Amino acid sequence: MKHIPRKRFGQNFLTDGAIIDAIVQAIGPQAGDPMVEIGPGLMALTQPLVERLGRLTVIELDRDLAFRLRLRSELDVIESDVLKVDFAAVAQKLQTQKLRVVGNLPYNISTPILFHLLEYVDLIQDQHFMLQKEVIDRMVGSPSTAAYGRLSVLLQWRYAMQEVLFVPPESFDPPPKVNSAVVRMVPRAEPAPVDKRLLEELVQVAFSQRRKLLRHTLGRWLEEKKAYAGNFDVKRRAEEVSVDEYVALAAEVGAAG
Repeated sequence: MKHIPRKRFGQNFLTDGAIIDAIVQAIGPQAGDPMVEIGPGLMALTQPLVERLGRLTVIELDRDLAFRLRLRSELDVIESDVLKVDFAAVAQKLQTQKLRVVGNLPYNISTPILFHLLEYVDLIQDQHFMLQKEVIDRMVGSPSTAAYGRLSVLLQWRYAMQEVLFVPPESFDPPPKVNSAVVRMVPRAEPAPVDKRLLEELVQVAFSQRRKLLRHTLGRWLEEKKAYAGNFDVKRRAEEVSVDEYVALAAEVGAAG
């Protein structure tokens, strides 16, 4: 029976064979790799991946699709909302210290998924995700550009990232109303030591009114924290500050507290 895509799950199924081949090539799966696929759907990526891996763990929320996936003995199916999945437990079950994570992420919750996985970054070898092109632009955005923001800072602090493939709407059924792309995310070996919660709060405040100078937002926040900003210049807008500067400021505030 043909599966009807469910709008509430943000389902757009990849059907372009050439794009699928290009994604698999970008991932570079090797036999025995401890890999987890988020949102396998109709197995467009799952099939070529498991052929190379031998075994694959998949996370699927749609019960009908999960039922179909369980018919494949080489798949370990986790029927769950990915935002509730404990990836540490998955790594333990697979008896590995590092997971490779891939998937065509539901565009309606892609940012929450990225932040959920950030909690498990120490257990990740690499991640390859298909996302809305606009989201990837924000992920890899540079300072002083419109795309640069909270997502750019928090992810670039922990990952080296690059867009590896453009994917047009006609590669899907049904075609989404946006362009897509594939991003490669590799955790940084030695990220700057800083309290993640503090950095999140700092960056949230900084970009809360991105048209205003930081002295109106971050400056007041620093005063409330009774934190010394050192040489940090608050006479700039949030998008003019580099990732390294935000991280260094968070480290200073953390040390002062």
